[in-house]
Amino acid sequence: MYYVGLDVHQRSVSMEILDCNGRSVKRSEIKGPWSQLARRVAAQAPGPFAVCFEASCGYGYLYEQLGAVAQQVKAAHPGHLRLIYGSKRKNDRVDAAKLAKLLFLDAVPAVHVPGRDVRLWRQTIEFRQTLLARRVAVKNQVRAMLRERGVAPPRGLWTRKGVRWLSDLGLEEAAAALKRDLLVEELAELARKVARVERQLKVAAEGRAGVALLRTIPGVGARTAEALAAYVDDPKRFARVRQAGSYFGWDPCQDASGDRNRLGHITRNGPGTVRKLLCEAAWVAVRRSPTVRAFHERVARGDADRKKVAIVATAHYLTRVAVSMLKSGEVWREDPRAGGGHPRGPSAGGGEPPSGPQGCSPPPGAAAPAAAAGADAPLPTPLPLLPG
Repeated sequence: MYYVGLDVHQRSVSMEILDCNGRSVKRSEIKGPWSQLARRVAAQAPGPFAVCFEASCGYGYLYEQLGAVAQQVKAAHPGHLRLIYGSKRKNDRVDAAKLAKLLFLDAVPAVHVPGRDVRLWRQTIEFRQTLLARRVAVKNQVRAMLRERGVAPPRGLWTRKGVRWLSDLGLEEAAAALKRDLLVEELAELARKVARVERQLKVAAEGRAGVALLRTIPGVGARTAEALAAYVDDPKRFARVRQAGSYFGWDPCQDASGDRNRLGHITRNGPGTVRKLLCEAAWVAVRRSPTVRAFHERVARGDADRKKVAIVATAHYLTRVAVSMLKSGEVWREDPRAGGGHPRGPSAGGGEPPSGPQGCSPPPGAAAPAAAAGADAPLPTPLPLLPG
């Protein structure tokens, strides 16, 4: 087996090839488009060979192209390559050599590479978030323009009635009126784009049992469920649900040495979109679910200063529950010890009604952990199925 390290850039790729003993066999630079990269690597590397490259923009395309010619392909996590980024001597040739050595030592911090359909699903989810961010920016510009002129907007400014009031608002300056008109037009255009993207997301989620399953969690709606399902992809890749919390960046930073152990803010690794949506879902779940509310109150300890800490811990809790549900295929069920009883129908299960068939009976078992479990404690065994 030969081991190939690739330091990939847009117009050039540095390549290092090691033999089965870890000695350098060949070092070269490949120039040209990515569409020809796999063919050129196969022409220069003795077979059979494995390939390692750093995951960046377009890593899924490279993974598929190289997978057609290599016996094994690994995409390395760029944030975990301290061997490269912590070095005092860093260039493309050295980086390719280090990637090849990591592959030879079987020490590559590899990332999960989903299929093409899941990657496109993720991109659509992220594009919706981009459109929402633009819409928020436009609304902030409108508020700033009104504040500059001392105009108090009515309640419900972004409803149809409010937008009509904004369009009819008399402004003395022609420049201000022009800005107002363009911002109103941009808001309408962004609303149409968001609706179009959401229609596509609805089509992408159809037939995916995981999305309907996750929507039984209190506070988890269609957008949160599809983001969770898309980024989890294969729940079996997490040996423990705690690993899922680490993947989404919920675990705290740690600085431990000897008797000292300092825990800081969450790492914020992984997709920020999922963390954002889960925090929003956690606020709703605290209001709707006795089980989640009991967990939140236990973490908060009645201290107003711990409210943000508690809501982040609750979002972490929901993440672990969601992965557990995807693994087992079991629906959400309230913990009777928290006063929730056995939920019947969407109102008891919380959140929005599932998008799947309404007449399906829930599978046996339960997926919600007990409320007495700690914020960082492992999930207990599921509760037995209640009668009825």
